[in-house]
Amino acid sequence: MRKIKKIVFIVFFLLLPVAVFSKDDESVSDFNWEPVMEAIIQVESGGDAKAVSGSSCGAMQITPILVKECNLILKRRKSKKRYTLKDRFSIAKSKEMFLLIQSYFNPTNDIEKAIRSWNGGIKYSVKRTQRYFEKVMKILPSYMG
Repeated sequence: MRKIKKIVFIVFFLLLPVAVFSKDDESVSDFNWEPVMEAIIQVESGGDAKAVSGSSCGAMQITPILVKECNLILKRRKSKKRYTLKDRFSIAKSKEMFLLIQSYFNPTNDIEKAIRSWNGGIKYSVKRTQRYFEKVMKILPSYMG
């Protein structure tokens, strides 16, 4: 029964499209990443935009490597926009970076892939990201509205 509820929840979430527009980015996604981003923010920092842990900063605990990757994607897309390390402390800009990464590496809008890769990188290990994935999934329903 628990597994069925989880499947119904995920299917419902996938069928809940809301347009997401990112400034200076020509791509538009009909997928609503907001609940996933909010759940990740809670797991990563408890919502603290000033959080710092090692080289990870901000509410979404963004690394310098992720900022560099976002700028490479923007360059490939011929955008003049660039992110700075300081942008990691802005929740709005952190969410833009999350959306940019998803649009490039996760065009099928796979929620599990998005959550696991945010924690373990693009070539994440399911085993190493399992606890993180469970934490995010546990609080995700509270952001579903």
